[in-house]
Amino acid sequence: MSSKENVQKWLSRSMSDPLVKILVKSSNLTKTQLECILIDFLAQNLATKSLTNEEKASFRLSKSEISRGAFNHTLKQARRNVIQSMYTMILIGYVGMFDDTRLNPYLEVANKLREYMNAYQDLLSDEAFAKEHLQVINALRNELENSLEKLSNTRSLSKL
Repeated sequence: MSSKENVQKWLSRSMSDPLVKILVKSSNLTKTQLECILIDFLAQNLATKSLTNEEKASFRLSKSEISRGAFNHTLKQARRNVIQSMYTMILIGYVGMFDDTRLNPYLEVANKLREYMNAYQDLLSDEAFAKEHLQVINALRNELENSLEKLSNTRSLSKL
């Protein structure tokens, strides 16, 4: 299997992950922007040689060809949105909003996501552990999906 096929297989799994779908829905990134920034991340961190943006554009899951310019534009938008999100987090921390109890459900779900990712990585690295803890991990994923769906409800956001 080629590296392009491996990247596309990983992207496809990531983009179809129920948690990713819920998170994208309420994030500052579109699905396309997330896909482009993930491709860029993979290219920077996993590629043995530097890839051009034209090569990166060819990794997109879209069946139609995408130009290097369109990929660059979408990647630039994604990077800007990520940076703006980070500055938003820094700002609300600076003005003391992290102490606001209305943010507790978001902080709790962030901690649960970290626990889930750690458990999932353990699952992938230890086959005996995997069989023993698969139900727990599935239950945690379901709990996370429910929590994220609840938090993504616009009514809960208006309470901030």
